[in-house]
Amino acid sequence: MKTFALVLTAMVLASVPAFAAPKAPIMSITDYAQLKTPIPLPYDEAADADQVVDKARAQAKAQKKLLLIDLGGNWCPDCRVLAATMDLPELKRFMDAHFVTVLVDVGRFNKNLQIPARYGITSRLAGVPAVMIVDPKTDKLINDGRITELSDARHMSPQGLADWLASWAR
Repeated sequence: MKTFALVLTAMVLASVPAFAAPKAPIMSITDYAQLKTPIPLPYDEAADADQVVDKARAQAKAQKKLLLIDLGGNWCPDCRVLAATMDLPELKRFMDAHFVTVLVDVGRFNKNLQIPARYGITSRLAGVPAVMIVDPKTDKLINDGRITELSDARHMSPQGLADWLASWAR
């Protein structure tokens, strides 16, 4: 009987993931048409991207959070939808609890490309927004190969977008 209990316990423990990502909040909107308009232009085109990213990485490391680098441009509707959705109160609280977020203007794929290059992305970005999740302790990209999955953010649901972001949280 004792052996059976040990085997059963081992089976249960083996079925539990080693770490489960926190659940995304339930979004207050179901469609991007519900966002407050006009949707702001979120990217500071005059910012020193290296300085902003370095400061955000230091903050993320000190706070034991992940660094989220949002590469995009004010001309890009998907970038603006992503930024506006992340600013909704329920998602902003979640993001602030798990990430230090920094937005980097990449112009029309001709500015601040040294930021993705830091993380091994030296070819032309396949689209924006390009979201890089970085472990600030190791300065390593966690979501390599998946950074442009939100480049069609307008065609995702707000909940789908929140779920994608939450899937990277710790």
